[in-house]
Amino acid sequence: MVIHALLAAVLATTSLPAQAATADCDRVKCLALTFDDGPGEGTPTLLKILKQEGVKATFFLVGKQVERRPQIARQTLAQGHAIGNHTYSHASLPTLLDEQILDELKTTQDAIQQATGLRPTMFRPPYGHTDDRVLGLADQVELAQVLWTGTTLDWKLRDAKKIKAAVLRLAKRDGVILMHDTVPATVQAMPAILKELKKQGYHLVTVPTLLRGKKPEPGVSYP
Repeated sequence: MVIHALLAAVLATTSLPAQAATADCDRVKCLALTFDDGPGEGTPTLLKILKQEGVKATFFLVGKQVERRPQIARQTLAQGHAIGNHTYSHASLPTLLDEQILDELKTTQDAIQQATGLRPTMFRPPYGHTDDRVLGLADQVELAQVLWTGTTLDWKLRDAKKIKAAVLRLAKRDGVILMHDTVPATVQAMPAILKELKKQGYHLVTVPTLLRGKKPEPGVSYP
């Protein structure tokens, strides 16, 4: 059963169009779409859209949600998307004690590894709240910090047309755009967003691909 599951994961990642997986971001215009707070109820629909379009993205997962929906976390990885840690309870990390921060990160690492077999190398602090202490503690857990070059504020907009407009406004070469797969309007907007970004010549890739395939370094903040 385990062998069959692994084979299915390999086939799922290799059956997609090669554009996103093999893009040379030194030569082509790359952009990373990232999604926080899942896995959520709308994540499978988003994954289906991304697969149909041959697009790879990066998902920062909340530990509690991974425990609720481990199969969606597995599906996300199987489709070739990058996965990162978004803490266990979506807490503002600088407000916590050192041991609490480490627990938020470590518990999520364990939950993601149990669900997918992968131990992430990236984390994103909830709300973007971070400081040197948080970054140092992330280093202890062998995690690099990934922020963004632009946020859509989709959780506040909650309107597909407005979210699309925000993405197109924020799009730039080597950019990292923050969205949420838990916002239904974001999932609804995604087909039109992908169509327009491709029309503009963007190759939509994961954060590691944007880093030219280099492994994110623990304790370092990107981009």
